[in-house]
Amino acid sequence: METLREWFHFITDVQGLIQAFGYVGLAIIVFTETGLMIGFFLPGDSLLVTAGLFAARGDLNIVVLNVLLMTCAILGDATGYYIGRKLGPSLYRREDSFFFKKKHLIATHEFYEKHGGKTIIIARFVPVIRTFAPVVAGIANMGYRKFAIFNIVGGIGWVFSMTMVGYLLIKIFPNAEKHIHTIIVVVIFLSILPGIIEFLRARAKSRKVEQP
Repeated sequence: METLREWFHFITDVQGLIQAFGYVGLAIIVFTETGLMIGFFLPGDSLLVTAGLFAARGDLNIVVLNVLLMTCAILGDATGYYIGRKLGPSLYRREDSFFFKKKHLIATHEFYEKHGGKTIIIARFVPVIRTFAPVVAGIANMGYRKFAIFNIVGGIGWVFSMTMVGYLLIKIFPNAEKHIHTIIVVVIFLSILPGIIEFLRARAKSRKVEQP
């Protein structure tokens, strides 16, 4: 339990991650969260916004940051699509593990059924869903050309919007740098808020079903 607690602290300490691993760490995390199904728990949104804050302080180059992470986000989704095409429906029969939860795959499939191809773009801004969306697109045999367009637009839009939120915040409000720890906490909370809302909604729905 102590090991799990230390691991959770490590992956949620976005400021520490950036300071310790820089561009390489950022690239690996963005690729893993979007391209490998084991990355659903990684701090994508908060990491990007915090990277933007660091770039505004001069610790990172905003152009290099965006080009690198846009590339990793696009390659990540392409990898997820390939996994979906190769493994297909067998993923729905896979047993749950610490790094894989079938319920996330099912929830993403329902999301895909509702929103269609544009799920690849929308999902970029929804934690957990963004990890499984390209996999579901691959399982559904979405044409690769169509997928690639959504992938490129979504990858560029997600990375650019998140990093620039942090970058412009410091540039427009220089005093905000004094409260960077508070800003990071708020960003983390906002990034997981959709998941909290969805959890509460699902819980309320299950209670209604249980009622006679």
